[in-house]
Amino acid sequence: MDIQENWEKALKFTEIVRPRVQPLHTFSVTHVPYVFLSESSVNPGDTVVRKGEVVVEKPAIVLPFNLPQFEGFEFEDGANFSEESLNTFFLMRGVSFPSFKYNNKTSSIEVFEGGLSKAIRDYSAILSKAEDVHSGLVIGPEDSWQFSVIIFACSQVSRSAQNDIQRLLDDHKRRGEP
Repeated sequence: MDIQENWEKALKFTEIVRPRVQPLHTFSVTHVPYVFLSESSVNPGDTVVRKGEVVVEKPAIVLPFNLPQFEGFEFEDGANFSEESLNTFFLMRGVSFPSFKYNNKTSSIEVFEGGLSKAIRDYSAILSKAEDVHSGLVIGPEDSWQFSVIIFACSQVSRSAQNDIQRLLDDHKRRGEP
């Protein structure tokens, strides 16, 4: 499957079941944990559970507008494209992301014995019971998980934008800068 097919598949089938409730940090690194669920292509009737986090941070160097850095998404593993080709792909389609560094860190991949709907119920209950306001629950296609996780992380950045703007203005006023 090529990059365009992967992207379209992720756009069509990614669903953020439970978004992160806690907003992203305006002035520091934000860890955005997630549980990603997908129907198993190897064990029909089971669910693949991928747990990880995307670390969203401002890059150490100043980047041009809409030039994000994606690391740790394992695009080279079995895909016909690399992380470096993502920016060109997105740019050519008018898809823009804030110029942050998005570093994915997968902590575990396991198989849940049961279908996707049962896994969604179970993991929703686990996150609710733990009162976890930091983690998101996302479903999508197993073979396009990278794009689904990018969609999730960027939707969280987008949700925080209004809050971030207000914090930046407040910080500016607090410093007494003109």
